[in-house]
This record gives sequence, structure tokens and C-alpha cells, in this order.
Amino acid sequence: MLSTYRRVFAHRGALAFSLTGLVARLPISMMTLGIVLLVSTLSGSYAVAGTVSAAYILGNAVFAIPHGRLADRFGQRPVLLVDAVVFAVGAGMLVHSVTAGWSAPWPHLWAAVTGVAMPQVGSMVRARWAHLLEDAGDRQTAFSVEAVVDEAVFVAGPTLVTFLSTLSAPQAGLLTALAVGTVGPVLLAVQGRTEPPAHPRRAGRAVTPMPWRSLVPLTLGATSLGVLFGAVEVATVAFAGDAGHKALSGVALAALSLGSLLAGVLTGARAWRSPLVTRFRAGTALIAAGFVVLPFLSSLWTLTPLMFLAGFAVAPTLIACISLLEEVAPRARLTEAMAFLQTGISAGVAPGAWYAGVVADRAGGAMAFWVCVGAGVLAALAALATPARVPFAA
Repeated sequence: MLSTYRRVFAHRGALAFSLTGLVARLPISMMTLGIVLLVSTLSGSYAVAGTVSAAYILGNAVFAIPHGRLADRFGQRPVLLVDAVVFAVGAGMLVHSVTAGWSAPWPHLWAAVTGVAMPQVGSMVRARWAHLLEDAGDRQTAFSVEAVVDEAVFVAGPTLVTFLSTLSAPQAGLLTALAVGTVGPVLLAVQGRTEPPAHPRRAGRAVTPMPWRSLVPLTLGATSLGVLFGAVEVATVAFAGDAGHKALSGVALAALSLGSLLAGVLTGARAWRSPLVTRFRAGTALIAAGFVVLPFLSSLWTLTPLMFLAGFAVAPTLIACISLLEEVAPRARLTEAMAFLQTGISAGVAPGAWYAGVVADRAGGAMAFWVCVGAGVLAALAALATPARVPFAA
């Protein structure tokens, strides 16, 4: 198994940009929670904290795809360097405006600026892999690595920001995210050897078309999975609270992430013969099937191992989705195309969490898992609508 990963990382510069991408992605999982912890602690209002956090999320969602388009057109380096500067200013002013007690809309404005400047590091790193590796099997192994990195980021980031903000100063978590979110993109920007070439738009030349026939259902599938990810967090916390063990909800969620992480590692180590679209369709179906038993559970001790098993379908599905997009997207717009998936996942989290919360309040935590099942079914339908391959103009 290790030989597969060894072959991928034997390429010069691969390990450096992948590790840098891990560090540079940490703020993605730190900023929202860090904002909530800081604002709620100093203002005493979770409602205000939620609106400031929403401003950050909105800024990030609106500009994610333009970020990818700029990186494809002008190269990753200038985009990353500008992002690092604007992110540092925005996050610094956000912390200052909250700690100084500035009234609305200043904290919201700086939160939105910070979200706008958050670079699409995951998409950029995957674009580097696609540029570096010629073999399709090696690229799938590399995307498996990045899926595992994503899992690690979303496990480590919230833990780190909570630890810093609660045991130190309330602004410590955001200031750490500021530092990492500034230094990480700069370190990635200076690694020019592995950067994909820029594809500037030339006058009189037609814009390379996007494979919308594939991109639309893939994005809808990613958004549905985002809804599932948002819903499962709320449903799990509510389920554990109903059982009188809310503090143990983190164990069940960690089991889900662990199952996904292990499946991602195993997926990257294997040479797959089945078509990517088949794996994407099978994965979404397994996700829906894996969650369908959860609404009928009554014990937290039963939930945890079943969450672990359900997690085994998550990373392989995301890997197939991203690999399929990489296969059909034009190289000149690859980062932009991948940003659609990242934006779709991010856009689905908030409504998924909200709707699961509504169901949990009215019918209990167990019933909230039906939101996860519904999201899984929608993802499976989107996968069925995804064609196996669409020709593109490179």
C-alpha cells in the first residue's frame, strides 16, 4: 500500500506543497467557530455572533469561484499573495473591531472582507497535483491524500481554536487563524516549481467552455453532501443531548471522520478499474443507505460504531467526485471548476445544520438524521444525472 503513496510523493516538490496546503487550509475550519467564540464571549450574544459569522461565510461563498477563475488566468502566485495580505488586514481588523466594541456593521464588514480573501487552497493544491501527475491512477491517489488532509483539517482546526479561545484569551483562536492563513498561502505561493501554468485570456480567442453537463450535477451532488455534513453535526449533538450525554457527541462525530479518513487512505492505495462515475453513484447510494438506520436508534453506544461505518463511504465518494471533475474539466479552467465543488459543499452546510436543528427541536435528535438521509438521496440522484465523460477543449 505504501508504494502507491511513495510513487506519488517521489515527484519533486509534491510533499512540500501538500504539507503547505494542509497548514494553509486550517483557517477554513477555524474562522467560523473562532468568530462565534470571540463575539459571543465579548458581546454575550450568540445572535450577534451568528450574524458576524454569516457575513464571513457569505463573503467566502460569493468569491470562491472568482478566486479559482483568477488563479487559472493569472497563476496561483499573485492570487495567493494578494489574498494573504487582504486576509491579514481583514482578520486583524475583525479582531480589533470586536475587542474594541465597535458597533455594527464594522465587525460584519471586516468579517466579509476576511471571507472574500480566503484563498481556495484545496482547489489550488488539487490543480497542482493534476498538473504534476500524468497517470490517472496517480492523480486519484493524490486526491485521496487531499481528502485525508481535509478530514484532518476539520478535526484539528475546531479543536485548536476552541482550546486557544477558551483556555487563553477569546481572540487567541482567531489570531492563530490569522497567522496561519497569512503564512500558509505565502509559503504555497513561493513554490513556483509545481504551480500550474497561467492561462491568460487573449483578445479574439474564444473562452474555453466549461463542461456544464457534468459540472452542474457534480456541484448539486457536492451541495447535497454539504447539507448532510451540516445536518449530521447538529443531529448528533441533539441525539446525544436527548440521551443525557451531550459531551460525548464529539466521540460519535470523530468516529464518522475516522471512518472517512481510513477509507480515503485505502482508496488511494488501490488501483481501481471501475469507472469514476460508477464509483460516484455507488458512493452516494452507500451514504444514503448508511444513514437510513440512524433515525431508528436510541443508544449513543450504537450510534458511534454505525457512524464509523457510515464514514467509510464519505471520502471515497468525494474522491470519485473530484477525480471525475478533473477528468472532464479543461486545464485552463480546472481551479475554477474545482471551486464549484468546494463552494457547493460549503453552501450546503449552513442550511443542513439549520434544518436539522428545526427537526431536532420539534421531533428530537434521532429524527434529525432524516435530513441526512434526504441529503444522501439527493446526492445519489445528482450522481445518476452525471454523465460518465464529456469531451472538452483543452
